[in-house]
Amino acid sequence: MKHIYEGKTKSVFELEDGNILLKLKDDVTGEDGKFDPGANEIMGKIDGMANASLKMSQYYFSLLTNKGVKNHFLSADLSNNTMVVKPAVVFGHGVEIICRFKAYGSFIRRYGLYINSGDNLNCLVEMTLKDDERQDPLITDEALAQLNIMTIDEYVKAKELVRRVALIIKEDLSAKGLEIYDIKFELGLVDGQIAIIDDISAGNMRVFRDGVQVEPLQLAEIVVG
Repeated sequence: MKHIYEGKTKSVFELEDGNILLKLKDDVTGEDGKFDPGANEIMGKIDGMANASLKMSQYYFSLLTNKGVKNHFLSADLSNNTMVVKPAVVFGHGVEIICRFKAYGSFIRRYGLYINSGDNLNCLVEMTLKDDERQDPLITDEALAQLNIMTIDEYVKAKELVRRVALIIKEDLSAKGLEIYDIKFELGLVDGQIAIIDDISAGNMRVFRDGVQVEPLQLAEIVVG
């Protein structure tokens, strides 16, 4: 097993068979002592976060697989907080895609002149580059194409995929009495097709119940028990 990358919330290893092992951590991102899935800094550790994230990822990847949605998930080992996935080719150095159902967080900081916090958004999709040094800048379809990161056709397919997956997760959370405000995904090419990769967990989404944001461990408990 070869260590190939150390991320904020997971370690990445290449297995002898060519598949990838992700070892999740208890680290969470945030700013000013408050959890924020869109932040670039590690806020600290939450004991049990790795296991909770893995349980949610296993749950949602299995749900997506049952619905015929392309993803990289193969198996999970809850005792070791690890997940085996298919290898993926990322776009550029990584592109993150956010689907927003409510105006919140950085969206308000950018567009607060035109919208209020908590106002509805119609499954709005934004793309950002994974680039901590430049604070994960927003990027357009034309810029992605001209920088040879993603073609216009790939951009359109990526948006369609993210909207489909976000709505599947929104419906699942709604059935549990929860309201999702936004969710962040990473995509890559798996077996030559655009697929959902990385993890799908409380660390990637903001979810509310009765107007109060649900903390990550509580969210995992509600979703998977």
